[in-house]
Amino acid sequence: MTSTSLSVGELVTAHPRAVAVLQRRQIDFCCGGARPLAEACAARGIDPQALLEEVHAEEVRWRADAVRWDERPLPELIDHILTRYHEPLITELPRILAMAHRVQQVHGDKDPRIAELVARVIALKDDLLPHMQKEELVLFPLIRGGRGMLAGGPITVMHVEHEEVGALLRQIRALTDDFTAPDGACGTWRALWQGLADLEADLHEHIHLENNILFPKALHDGAEAA
Repeated sequence: MTSTSLSVGELVTAHPRAVAVLQRRQIDFCCGGARPLAEACAARGIDPQALLEEVHAEEVRWRADAVRWDERPLPELIDHILTRYHEPLITELPRILAMAHRVQQVHGDKDPRIAELVARVIALKDDLLPHMQKEELVLFPLIRGGRGMLAGGPITVMHVEHEEVGALLRQIRALTDDFTAPDGACGTWRALWQGLADLEADLHEHIHLENNILFPKALHDGAEAA
């Protein structure tokens, strides 16, 4: 069994199916990946050993689907990030924002927080689209070209922007009562809450792959090449 002395990010890197468990337990594994697992569990009132047992059970159920991205070549990981996360976000963010505007228009008088939610979704979209473009035009080509030694500056910027995205996601979760639609909510309202929940889950996985695997490996490989 994995040791509870690992950081949250190390746990997810070694055991990809831990993502599902941490999401259920609302433990941050992307921007909070450097936090010791025992400390993160204590903050949520969870026994870390029990959580590890839950991770093991999850892996047994899904072993065939688990991919150790820390063991795959960096270009392959970049391709996965682009196709699994970047490309869907380009269409998903405008779709979610359109639903948010619709819910505000029809139901904004029922809950004043909907206007705040729309503002956060706009901020998320405005942060993520240029962020991904910088990765695709600057950072990822450096890494693909084996020039990780030049990536320190861009990676620092990406870390800061990931923290900003993480803060917006926490605000969105709070404004939606943990994505729990109110009684009597219409189909669009419920679809918006589900879309935001799915978006949060994908972004947590996305940021984890970059913060805890892609960036450290790129810097390590770049330093060795130098």
